[in-house]
Amino acid sequence: FTDADVYQQSFDPREYLKEFYSLSDSQGQPNTLLMQNLRSLFKMFSLDGLRGDTLLDVGCGPTIYQLLSACEHFQEIIALDYADQNRRELEKWLKNEAGAFDWRPVVKYVCELEGDREKWAEKEEKLRKKVRRVLKCDVTKANPADPVSLPPADCILSTFCLETACKDLATFRSTLRNIGALVKPGGHLVMVTVLQETYYTFNKQVFSCLRLERKEVEEALEGAGFDVKFSEVQPYLPGDVRTDCEAVLSLVARR
Repeated sequence: FTDADVYQQSFDPREYLKEFYSLSDSQGQPNTLLMQNLRSLFKMFSLDGLRGDTLLDVGCGPTIYQLLSACEHFQEIIALDYADQNRRELEKWLKNEAGAFDWRPVVKYVCELEGDREKWAEKEEKLRKKVRRVLKCDVTKANPADPVSLPPADCILSTFCLETACKDLATFRSTLRNIGALVKPGGHLVMVTVLQETYYTFNKQVFSCLRLERKEVEEALEGAGFDVKFSEVQPYLPGDVRTDCEAVLSLVARR
């Protein structure tokens, strides 16, 4: 199983963004998975009670797409990731530095879902203001943000992280308890995870993934003290050689 150190040493955020986060590929084909995830996140963050002061994005990677709907409902965002180069790549965009990844097509798509495509620049500014800290984290630790001690948050968001960080179901369960402890009672966990995937690949590298079933994820959440409030599975397009993913699970759970 791909070790955390491999991510630290050889995960290339630029190549990853180029491969998976353009709204359309080099042949002009739409990025169906990304659009589907943006719609799911928009839907989940529109649910009742999904608002508050602080949101923690656990395992943010080098991406911001997962925060575009969330930033409308929370005042302060803390982004956490294990790999230094992912946090640097994210900070490049947050600081509006030259050479940062161009998220504008994705931001415009989300603004369109929200009813006004022209508000994209405003949304970018809002998100840049709201992400207050970018911290290192290790989800397998009892305190994932160690040595930083974070006050309990209103919401935790985790997209495509835990399945790549957990080598087996027991680790997955304990990891959910670890990040679950970062949420205040009555707070929420918003999660997007792949189902029945054992690998994903880009830039001639293969990364392993814990093969999960919907039931296993939901039971692990219940075991971590959460009630599942929303759960939706969408099939993944067959024929993508970059992964053996079967479906994507989006869910909201309340602690």
